[in-house]
Amino acid sequence: MRRMAILMLAVVAALAVVGGARLYFAKPDDGGTGRALIGGPFTLVDQDGKTVSDRDFRGKLMFVFFGYTFCPDVCPTELQNMTLALDELSPRERARVQPLFITFDPARDTPEVVKEYMTNFHPAFRGLTGSDEQVRGALKAYRVYAAKARETAGSGDYLMDHSSYIYLVDGKGEYLTHFRPGQKETEIAGTIRSHL
Repeated sequence: MRRMAILMLAVVAALAVVGGARLYFAKPDDGGTGRALIGGPFTLVDQDGKTVSDRDFRGKLMFVFFGYTFCPDVCPTELQNMTLALDELSPRERARVQPLFITFDPARDTPEVVKEYMTNFHPAFRGLTGSDEQVRGALKAYRVYAAKARETAGSGDYLMDHSSYIYLVDGKGEYLTHFRPGQKETEIAGTIRSHL
């Protein structure tokens, strides 16, 4: 009897987790199809100081990473991985993909800083920054976590804790999938190719 009660509790807990995930990933207006609540409209400033929105990239797959230029390890590693994935694509395929770097540290990542940082990665990248409000809106749309971790006393320097997923969004601005940190560039390129 005790085993049966434990089994029933486990089943109820599993159903609660599945139900909670469905609520988290289903859009309220999607008729319950279970589409992810990731992505959406944003307005930011590009590396040349021009105001851009998600609509400026319609018709191309958006290949998106959120990070910051002072990141010591994860951000440059993932941006390099994105560069390698883009290099796996043919020029014709690559022309249908827009890689984007969106900073969540606009206080330090001005358009000029972002532009310089982007020279380390694939030339197709566009770096985006903006006001605190604009950046917060993009973070919210993509459900990205970012927060100051620690500050060096008196220096003003700080690191940030953050999520590190790469997002793939279709030509209509709808979320397709995401890639986990450290995923092989060949796998990423294969997934991109399958959506072209």
